Amino acid sequence: MDLNADLGEGFGIWRLGDDEALLDLITSANVACGFHGGDPSTMRRVCAAATERGVAVGAQVGYRDLAGFGRRHIAYAFEELRDEITYQLGALNAFCRPYRAQVRFLKPHGALYHAAATDETQAAAVVAAVSDYDHDLPVLCPAGSVLAQLATGAGLRVVAEGFADRNYQPNGALVPRSAPNALVTDPHEIAARAVRFATDGTVQAVDGSAVACPVESICLHGDTPGAVRAAELVRAALIDAGVPLAPFAV
Repeated sequence: MDLNADLGEGFGIWRLGDDEALLDLITSANVACGFHGGDPSTMRRVCAAATERGVAVGAQVGYRDLAGFGRRHIAYAFEELRDEITYQLGALNAFCRPYRAQVRFLKPHGALYHAAATDETQAAAVVAAVSDYDHDLPVLCPAGSVLAQLATGAGLRVVAEGFADRNYQPNGALVPRSAPNALVTDPHEIAARAVRFATDGTVQAVDGSAVACPVESICLHGDTPGAVRAAELVRAALIDAGVPLAPFAV
């Protein structure tokens, strides 16, 4: 099982989360590429630290929306969104190169993640950018989403992920962040949910029902309260359950 986290999301003098501590615990890093968060120096720092630890670097591409942290929907034309995603891929890869590394996968961030799950135009823009940049680049996204379907149709590798620190609705969608119960904050509960993803392929929805959710990667948000402690418990719980941890992209 792969364990990923969103990193490098600070900007300038502002730091968000403890990137270095999380990099000691995860196997894949979703690195902000400067549009929803991050900046050149942060990108370099995270790429260097990830490479030193053998953590796979992925491009977490988002809307050009620093003020809204990429969590506000933007209606893009196909060509503009495709090109902005390509730009972010290239920018992050430039900071991998000094460390003899490269971007290993792509994951949309925030509002783009949710839009591409249902909107064919935005999903197609993500697929086009990846296809233009590197047809062997995996796409990390929800299983069964429009993005997953279009990426598979284009011959791209799709890697399904689950969120151990987010609550799910009975239909398999995430509870919106605007809802008071969107986040799971108890580290022990987060760890238990991660083990359930890995061993049972299901997640418990907010109504108590079991939702099928077979995944290859489990995400922890770096900006979730107690993220480092949760990651420690998740890693230990998965190892105790006999689940090997390794990046899906090598």
